[in-house]
Amino acid sequence: MFTPESRAFLTETARTGKIATVRADGRPHVVPIWYYLDGDTIVFTTWHTTVKAANIRRDPRVSICVDDEAPPYAFALVDGIADTSDDLDQLVKYATLIAARYMGPDLAEAYGKRNGVAGEYLVRVTPTKVIYKESIAD
Repeated sequence: MFTPESRAFLTETARTGKIATVRADGRPHVVPIWYYLDGDTIVFTTWHTTVKAANIRRDPRVSICVDDEAPPYAFALVDGIADTSDDLDQLVKYATLIAARYMGPDLAEAYGKRNGVAGEYLVRVTPTKVIYKESIAD
């Protein structure tokens, strides 16, 4: 589903994603996330009581936007279906990979252990549509 260019954009720099979920009353809810691209799946973690976790449990449709805040302002938009898991082994594994990506290898294990705990969800987003633009002017 990802082109080589969109995959490179999503993985080459630790950009923050913005995930949009749907509230029970239909309003959008958008928050930043740290993520890891595992094959064709976007993976992130969230605490079980967050608004995004409640929204995903009720309606798994999500959109994730990752953008470059410097010219030429490239972006990737991923629509997909989210699935949550509380498997602690997988949670620790991916929390550590995400931490390495955003905090560096020296802090990865500490952050992985901190975020790989009961009550945290591992969220996997399977893309249904990917849009990638190398320039917002395109």
